[in-house]
Amino acid sequence: FGVLKGAVDGGLDIPHKCKRFPGYNAEEKSYDADAHRARIFGSHVSSWMDELEEKDQALYQRQFSAYVAAGITSEDIEGMYERVHAAIRANPQRTTVAKEGKPNSFNQKKLNLKQRKERVATKKAVMTNRLMASM
Repeated sequence: FGVLKGAVDGGLDIPHKCKRFPGYNAEEKSYDADAHRARIFGSHVSSWMDELEEKDQALYQRQFSAYVAAGITSEDIEGMYERVHAAIRANPQRTTVAKEGKPNSFNQKKLNLKQRKERVATKKAVMTNRLMASM
């Protein structure tokens, strides 16, 4: 919903209702823009960080390990988002980051019958050698 809010604030005419945004109170039928802003700037994340840091230090270290490594505390979250938003406004062009290493390949190339039989023979030879070495 932050993207929708940003697009609408940026001037795009997108049909929407404020009922969908965080900060809308259905009982009072009112929209609290400050509550929505707090969500956009991560106040819920910083309060969760504070709560976890007090209750369970191990879970805090695991959950927020990237923030801890970067030296970001719960007080720094809102400033971090403000800097990110300022950088996006300064240069809204999307930049691509060159990835290092070989790309992920989830679909392996299928082996033909000869290759499969060679693979099985190799595995059998390795297992036989391990059994002979252990005797």
